[in-house]
Amino acid sequence: MNPPIMTDMRSEYSKILIELGKENSNIVVLGADTTDSLKTSGFGKAFPNRFFNVGIAEANLVSMSAGLAASGKISFASTYAIFLPGRAVDQIRNGIAYPSPGNKKGLNVKLVVSHGGLSVGPDGGSHQQIEDIAIMRVIPNFRVFIPADTIAVSKLTRLMANEYGPFYMRMARSNTPVVHSESQDFQIGKGITIRDGSDCTIAACGITVRMALEAAESLQHEGISCRVLDMFSIKPIDGDILEKAARETGCIVTCEEHNILGGMGSAVTESVSERHPVPIKRIGAQDMFGESARDNEIPLLLEKHGITSFNMVKQVKEIRSRKL
Repeated sequence: MNPPIMTDMRSEYSKILIELGKENSNIVVLGADTTDSLKTSGFGKAFPNRFFNVGIAEANLVSMSAGLAASGKISFASTYAIFLPGRAVDQIRNGIAYPSPGNKKGLNVKLVVSHGGLSVGPDGGSHQQIEDIAIMRVIPNFRVFIPADTIAVSKLTRLMANEYGPFYMRMARSNTPVVHSESQDFQIGKGITIRDGSDCTIAACGITVRMALEAAESLQHEGISCRVLDMFSIKPIDGDILEKAARETGCIVTCEEHNILGGMGSAVTESVSERHPVPIKRIGAQDMFGESARDNEIPLLLEKHGITSFNMVKQVKEIRSRKL
């Protein structure tokens, strides 16, 4: 594969927020003392009357976002992943998801976080959020996205702004490789086939999508045809694309920067088991916390948890022997 183009999700998020702010005066942006890091402060400079930094008070961040949404605004609330589901799940559940104004499902709040997963690195295990997918996908009315690159961030942010209701989207801290083309369409509840194959399927999300493509390329050299799916929409999950993959390739490997319990792999397994059961192997944090790793050590930390293209190749080879 050609060397990837590396881009920053937070910068792209800031850029698209400003564009949306120019188009829609009802969009407001809130932060919790991380607005410079999240780069949402750019929106504040462009629209100071529609920008709110609540300080180190994540519960207030959520409640204020809910209040603004109840008043007719479209609220984008952002901070680190560890500080939203981890600290404010009560406010998220009861303040955003539970209300049903005019029979609508939840309030019009978009929770967009950064620093998700083990690749947070230097912040250590206490700040490496590997439970958020599990938390957020079981809260009724929430949709959950994990974008693979800046193209996905841009298009999903616009999609969320134009679609009523609660969303949760998790971005990576580090620069990420571009895997999609500008023409790629993104739809709620629809996965994307970014490489076709017939012998096995790798379902990935976030930074693991590029790894999956590298694994498929390596397997191709060994005569193994591997399909790669970007399952950016964790909830709702695309049951149709997964059933098709199960029927046509006979086995699935999932990979995510999250605990294997309750994450994307669990969502894939639940869907496939009800439609067309096939052998599935989940790659991710094996129900254990991360640990501190300098930026140059992050690949070693991911390797420790098996979140690598090399391990995907290994697991694809193993699971093919279990095909029915």
